[in-house]
Amino acid sequence: MEKQMLLTIGVSFVLTLVIGRFVLTELRKLKAGQEIRKDGPAWHSGKAGTPTMGGIMFMIGAGVTIFVLGWQEMLEGRFAHLYVYLFALIFGMIGFVDDYRKVRQHQNEGLTAKQKFILQLAAAVVFLSLMRYEGMLTPWLYVPFVNISIEINWIVYLMFAAFVIVGCVNAVNLTDGIDGQATGVTFVVMGFFTVVALFWKLTPLALFPAALMGGLAAFFLYNHHPAKVFMGDTGSLFLGGAVAALAFAMDMPLILIPVGIVYIMETLSDIIQVVYFKATHGKRFFKMAPLHHHLELSGWSEAKLVTVFSAVTLAFCVLAWLGIQGRY
Repeated sequence: MEKQMLLTIGVSFVLTLVIGRFVLTELRKLKAGQEIRKDGPAWHSGKAGTPTMGGIMFMIGAGVTIFVLGWQEMLEGRFAHLYVYLFALIFGMIGFVDDYRKVRQHQNEGLTAKQKFILQLAAAVVFLSLMRYEGMLTPWLYVPFVNISIEINWIVYLMFAAFVIVGCVNAVNLTDGIDGQATGVTFVVMGFFTVVALFWKLTPLALFPAALMGGLAAFFLYNHHPAKVFMGDTGSLFLGGAVAALAFAMDMPLILIPVGIVYIMETLSDIIQVVYFKATHGKRFFKMAPLHHHLELSGWSEAKLVTVFSAVTLAFCVLAWLGIQGRY
């Protein structure tokens, strides 16, 4: 099984690397340049015009890989890897529409917050219903570390789950603020889900995070500082969907707390900044939100941020691994 996962990672890496050359060329032809936030760090203005929507690279690379290498699994009636991929793809398409509108309108605003929320919520409900129908999702909420499961009413659980998914997707989106950050952090998270799936012998489910690991590793070659391409909302919403889908497909959504610690820190910093700003009538808690911008203004380089945030994610993934040892 380990050899199959290594093959999956390798094939996806090569495919994404090759696909990336064509995608990057086409994005440049389309002049799909990123519009930079006016309230962001001043030096980010130099990134204006860098092609966006690059997430298409690993979306295609990972998708082709799991379809080809997971063909035998599908012939035997096992579609878990396909379900989580398609769910993530729906979010990626929402992001693509958002990015495309930004590119066409040449501004840093695409779909409205309300439009994105409704689309994301609908996708979450459909996915959860499918997981329940397939028997992959139960109303028993597993609590890591204490190794207990709490039964919850299905309607209540559905509401909780939909909220968690939408929150997770947007937290990953918020983390994608500097070159390579969402790529590096999510690569580690996908490594965690691959190991867990292999350990529990959920081979079909392991295919997707393994393929995404290869895709993200290849994409990082284009996306590390100074980035030749950004993943855009196309990529970040896809990654958010992937993280959330895997947690629920493995029936342990609370594991997102330690595994997604960086996503959570980024989101909380944004919330704290807004609340503090309103409560103090104009004062700021951070130099700039989200957290990565505050650290940038404190002197951290983008390379240091990616390294530290990825290392923190790795440490918390190890902690999460210890917390689920009693799961099965």
